Amino acid sequence: MHQPRRRDRRLARRLPSESAQRRAFRLPAEGADVVLVGYFSAKQKDFETLMASATTELAAHGARVVAQIVQRRGVSDGGVQKMGLPYSSRTLLTYGKVREVAQACDQANADAVIFVASLTERQQRTLTGMLGRPAVSLSDILAAD
Repeated sequence: MHQPRRRDRRLARRLPSESAQRRAFRLPAEGADVVLVGYFSAKQKDFETLMASATTELAAHGARVVAQIVQRRGVSDGGVQKMGLPYSSRTLLTYGKVREVAQACDQANADAVIFVASLTERQQRTLTGMLGRPAVSLSDILAAD
């Protein structure tokens, strides 16, 4: 008899269920302390305004932003040359910046890390493991309402 190909079965297991796709992150509790992280290109000059509006959105959802960290790409001469290269697809940020975020989280005893940029599920899992607390994008929190 003909057996189904292994590849077909593995693909079926990899696809997230509908309930996993619909799940949206909710802040741990009213008054949660969060670290806000922004990842911006050097061409984006209004990043401070975007960070301020994200802080306002989080405050409206009952969160307190205890630290803000910004990673700008392409600011230095070396960075401009690397703009065409892919950034870290695992963490979105450089590893030094991830360590800086982890240190800020530990110092402030933050409940979660909120990214202004959208994160893939893999990035969320990786960053959550590295930071020791939930790492989610702001759009996920806004979608929870």
